[in-house]
Amino acid sequence: MTERALFHDPINDPCPARFNLAAYVLRHAATTPNKTALEIHGGGQVESWSFGQLGDAVLNAAAALKYRQLPAGAKILLQVGNTVEFPILYLAAISAGYVPVPCSTMLTAAEVDVLVADLQPQLIVQDQSAVHVKNLSCATATSHDLLATHNFPPVTFKLGDPNRLAYIVYTSGTSGIPRAVMHAHRAIWARRMMWSGWYDLRTDDRMLHAGAFNWTYTLGTGLFDPWAKGATTLIAKGLVDRTQWPALIRQSSASIFAAAPGVLRQILGTNQDLFFPALRHALSAGEKLSASIQQNWQDRTKTPVFEAFGMSEISTFISANPQNPVAPEFIGYPQPGRKVAVLSGHDAQPVPLDTPGVLAIDKDDAGLMLGYLNSEAETKAKFRGGWFLTGDVARMGKGGLITYLGRADDMMNAGGYRVSPLEVEAVVNSHAHISESAAVAVEIKADAYVIAVFYTETKPVKHAELTAHCAARLAKYKTPRLFIRLDALPKNPNGKVQRSTLKKHIPVPHDQT
Repeated sequence: MTERALFHDPINDPCPARFNLAAYVLRHAATTPNKTALEIHGGGQVESWSFGQLGDAVLNAAAALKYRQLPAGAKILLQVGNTVEFPILYLAAISAGYVPVPCSTMLTAAEVDVLVADLQPQLIVQDQSAVHVKNLSCATATSHDLLATHNFPPVTFKLGDPNRLAYIVYTSGTSGIPRAVMHAHRAIWARRMMWSGWYDLRTDDRMLHAGAFNWTYTLGTGLFDPWAKGATTLIAKGLVDRTQWPALIRQSSASIFAAAPGVLRQILGTNQDLFFPALRHALSAGEKLSASIQQNWQDRTKTPVFEAFGMSEISTFISANPQNPVAPEFIGYPQPGRKVAVLSGHDAQPVPLDTPGVLAIDKDDAGLMLGYLNSEAETKAKFRGGWFLTGDVARMGKGGLITYLGRADDMMNAGGYRVSPLEVEAVVNSHAHISESAAVAVEIKADAYVIAVFYTETKPVKHAELTAHCAARLAKYKTPRLFIRLDALPKNPNGKVQRSTLKKHIPVPHDQT
């Protein structure tokens, strides 16, 4: 009988019937109020917050929000920078029964207008770094005012059904059009599967994250999961240049460092001493971790880096960890408690092991989104036969080991063959003088496509040399025909390569020597 690409590890730890995400994250404020929850490092100084202080600040801000008499479930757009004010206001909104919606302070007024029109928030909270948007139809407030000490009546955490809406995050998706992803309070409970399945998280850990707080990777991995466990989170104050990260990791005594692959690559490119005595390992997510970055990090730091795969709709659900390390060509295993499959495109049934298909997760997974705001049809299209379809192509091996092949709509078609861009990029990146690359299919004449690679380099490389390097390691139909050098690959604020931008805006030369 053919073994199918299905992994199922039943979980017997359901979310409590009356639940509040913020109360769960801050539960150690009552049990260990004096323990350090947060340290802010910068300028040679360290600002510390205990669990008790953090809990008090959140409930004080929640009281300030309640005083505004917003309707139950009101949406609050948070445009606050990478400071402690962000998580305090985010958790305060959830504490009081409101719905925070984070967005970057780097957005232009026009971009904020698009979000406001879609979201219809009842309140917008901004700090000094955010762009001022005029003629808003809703109330506004500054983070400073909401966090000032008030004498409002104290509030308590609003408990309720764990399936009710807790927060919304915007994701550009593959189309580049912002989509509002709605998540329930239970999403934080589901993240417990990452504690052993990815982090190896301990109460004495000190977690340093390099991402922006409006990114769900940072919010979950860098802040809320460590707090829920009773560990300490570390924040870099202000903007951090790549040359500053090594000293910050060392001086903060970080035991876990989480970042996107691009940040790890930048740190490796500083050529500094990367010995970190307190560091147990690093975590990587946001885009595929290349084999070269993974190996170089381990060689330079003498610590491993563990990768995870996820998306805004479900967060990370496949990962490697110290108990289950994997080779660079894999991304890891489904986390304990997950039900994951690789499905066929025509009937949404698990394909045989080691067969490419659509990566899917059980529709009842506790961490899965409630749906897309104002987009019922698009939400419905993501579900089929008891599964949520991620839109990613993968292979599943024995024991659930996953090989990631890329987004379904990123798969390249050259000469009638479907080729994963990640496979091509892995080969290109293995060249000694290539720092990173992105492969796309380019139409060179009507209905004729070839594989093109856009790359950055550490030293000049001739195209003939790159062609020979790839031809020796890839089948002929997978070998790129075009190589285009760039000063930097176009990326979104979270560090992901924007392939559509490569196709639309970068001229492709037809003559190469």
